[in-house]
Amino acid sequence: MRKLLTVLAALIVIPAAAHADPFSNYGVHLGFGNDPDQVFFGGQFTIGDVGPNIDLVPMVDIGFGDNATIISLNGDFRYRLDISGQTWQPYVGGGIGVHFVSFDSGGPLQDDSDTFGGGHFIVGVDAPTRSGSRFFTDLKLGIGDSPDLKIEAGWNFRLR
Repeated sequence: MRKLLTVLAALIVIPAAAHADPFSNYGVHLGFGNDPDQVFFGGQFTIGDVGPNIDLVPMVDIGFGDNATIISLNGDFRYRLDISGQTWQPYVGGGIGVHFVSFDSGGPLQDDSDTFGGGHFIVGVDAPTRSGSRFFTDLKLGIGDSPDLKIEAGWNFRLR
């Protein structure tokens, strides 16, 4: 199952990135998740307009807590909703992820690791800041072996 999800991720991300403009911005994010209960931080690129109102957002994050450390590689697609007259931009979407988990079982020789794959649904909003960057916050609901819930906030900066 894990290998299948990894292959599917590559088949989706590589062609979309090849036809898209260069990265339109990059950023950092932080948040917390449930099941496992963790705090996490990471970074992302946004490749804008891979389709009408659709952005590709590859990201990596590292989470700590609940006797585990998780490094996640995610490929998200976000559909920007048009709301006229607003400076903030809501979006919905989904993504897939591969999660490399290191479990702390209590002793120096009792650590274990595993790799899981899964997906998530996304609901979020971003807004411009006075400095020209964009602040965002979103909620991810996990599917399969992804964390059940993630709430994150972050900033995206334009490449110049």
